[in-house]
Amino acid sequence: AAGPAALSGLPRCRGMAAPPRWRGLSWEPRSRAVEQVHLRCTEGSLEWMYPARALRVVLEPNLSSAQHTTVCIKPASDFQGASIYVERAGQLHLVVSEAEGARPHHVSCFSAHTPQRVALFLQASPQRDISRRTASFQYELLSNQSPAGPDFKKMALVEAMCRPCDDLELLMAICSSDFVVKGSIRNVSHDSENHMSQVDVSAQKVYRQKNRIFQQDEASGEWRGPVRTLLQCKVKKGGGDFLFTGNEHFGEAWLGCAPRFKDFMFIYQAARERGANPCEFQLN
Repeated sequence: AAGPAALSGLPRCRGMAAPPRWRGLSWEPRSRAVEQVHLRCTEGSLEWMYPARALRVVLEPNLSSAQHTTVCIKPASDFQGASIYVERAGQLHLVVSEAEGARPHHVSCFSAHTPQRVALFLQASPQRDISRRTASFQYELLSNQSPAGPDFKKMALVEAMCRPCDDLELLMAICSSDFVVKGSIRNVSHDSENHMSQVDVSAQKVYRQKNRIFQQDEASGEWRGPVRTLLQCKVKKGGGDFLFTGNEHFGEAWLGCAPRFKDFMFIYQAARERGANPCEFQLN
């Protein structure tokens, strides 16, 4: 027989140098209470070990100014022992079943009817032995997203548009993107099953990155990193240098604006001469 159910998590809050670490609660198997956890970060992760009965997770970040909010959930590859529902008007709607949790790269997104408070309900699957099961997932809350279209379109921001950025979008991208990198395309691979393409980038200059997506190869000394985009964007390998920008979702880099570097230089220098650049960018 397994021991008490347990919950642990590592919430990650944007803008915090050191994310808070917490380990939550445990309860005895005979208890019938539904435990409740409140998370106030716009992105994070939760791990429910030895799932039994039910767990209610309330996401309450400071998103009062959001017009449209989308919640995206990515189960861990070893997600077992529970299904995830979202509460809407007193009803439970299935978001991730236990069977879907085992699918690699599976991301489920849905529109939040109340941006200030989203309640998830985790229902444990009936089973005798829960000792080897863990229901863990990552979540992100995205602002100003359309509730229509495939899940990956909801998860991606500018990166889902599949069109060249205009000058203003490009100038904003270098200020607000999670990563900004000058480099060339080493290879492009396509994953039709998951509707994604991966661009392998050889980086000459890493201006900014949120996490260590781009890392230095010990043997060659070259900086490299993978960037994802939608398959429908039909990305192809091209020569020359580009400025790659974009955002990270669930630890993966998603492509945003990616002009040729010489085109970016012309646009940025012209904006700077007019005093129209929204932020300073290190050119050298």
